[in-house]
Amino acid sequence: MAQPPEDDEDDEYAEPPRTRAWHDGVLVAEGFPVDDVSEYLKQDETVVWLDLCGPQRTAMRVISRELNLDPVAVEDAVSRHERTKLDRYTDYLFLNLYLPVVDGADMRMFEVSAFVTDSAVVTVRPEPGFPVEELVRRWDRSPDITRGDSASTTVGLLLYALLDLVVDHQLGAAQAFDDEADALEELIFDDAFPVREIQERSFRLRKNLFMLRRVSLPMREILNTLLRRDVRLVPQPLIPYYQDVYDHALRVGEFTDGLRDLIANLLDTRIALQGNRLNEVMKKVTSWAAIIAVPTAITGFYGQNVPYPGFGHAWGFWFSSLAIAALSVGLYVLFKRRDWL
Repeated sequence: MAQPPEDDEDDEYAEPPRTRAWHDGVLVAEGFPVDDVSEYLKQDETVVWLDLCGPQRTAMRVISRELNLDPVAVEDAVSRHERTKLDRYTDYLFLNLYLPVVDGADMRMFEVSAFVTDSAVVTVRPEPGFPVEELVRRWDRSPDITRGDSASTTVGLLLYALLDLVVDHQLGAAQAFDDEADALEELIFDDAFPVREIQERSFRLRKNLFMLRRVSLPMREILNTLLRRDVRLVPQPLIPYYQDVYDHALRVGEFTDGLRDLIANLLDTRIALQGNRLNEVMKKVTSWAAIIAVPTAITGFYGQNVPYPGFGHAWGFWFSSLAIAALSVGLYVLFKRRDWL
C-alpha cells in the first residue's frame, strides 16, 4: 500500500474538517468524525465526502492509507500553486483546480485539490475562501438521478457540481473583466483622458486576464478527458451535465481570447489618441510661438542702433505698436479658423 512521505509537522486545520455520507444517492450522515470515514467506506453503495482545509502532511497520511493514494498525488495536494490538471491513477482521479473571486479591480485565486474514487470524494484546500457552502447547496439541489443507482453515479454527480462551481466562477470573472474593458474604453475616449488611471487599470486588467486564462484553459482538456467514451469515467446519465460544463468552459476560453484582442486594440487606440493629443498640443504651442515671434521681430528691428523709419519721432513708436497688435491679432484669427488654437 502506497504511503506518503513522513513529516514531523502536526495536523493543523484552517477550518474544521467536513464530512458527509450518501447511501443509494440519499444523504444519511453529516458532520461525523474523520476517524469514522473508514467505517462508511466499508458499506456497499455508500459514498463519502471529506473536506480538509489547510491540512499538513500528517493529516493526509490517514486518508492516503484508507484510499491507497499515491505519494506523488498527496504531495501535489498539500503543495501550493500546482497547475490546473487531471491525473488518472489506477483506482482514482486527482484534480487540481482554481476558483477565481473578483472583488472590484482585484482577483483572488482559491486552489482546491480533489481525490475521486469509486466511493469517495476528498477535497483539499490550502486556505479558507473557497465557497464550500455554495458547493454543498449545489449538491443539495442536484437532480434526483442517483437514487437507487450505483455509487459511481453519486460520485460523478458530486464531481460535476465541483467542476460546475469552478467553471461558473471562471465565467463570472471573465464577464467582470468584460465590463472592466468597457469602462476602460470609456476612459480612453473621455475628454479628460486620465493617462495614469488608464495605464494602471489596463495593466491590472491584462494581469488578471492572464491569470484567469492560465487556470481556465486546461479546464477544457480536463472535461474533454472525462467525457471521452473510451475511458468511461462519467456515468451515462451524467454526460449531458458534464457536456453543459464543457460548453461553459469553452465560453470562458472565448471570453478570454476575445478580451485579449480587445485590450490589445484598446492599448493601440490609447497610444494613437495620445499621439494625436500630443500633435494638438504641439500645434497650439507652435501657433502661440508664431504669434509671440511677431512682436519680438518688430521690437528687435526697432532696437537697432541705426536710424529707421520714425526714428526720433513719436509716430514711430505708435506705428510699431500698431503693427505688433495688428499682426498678432491677424495670426490669432488665422490660427483659430484653422483650428490650430
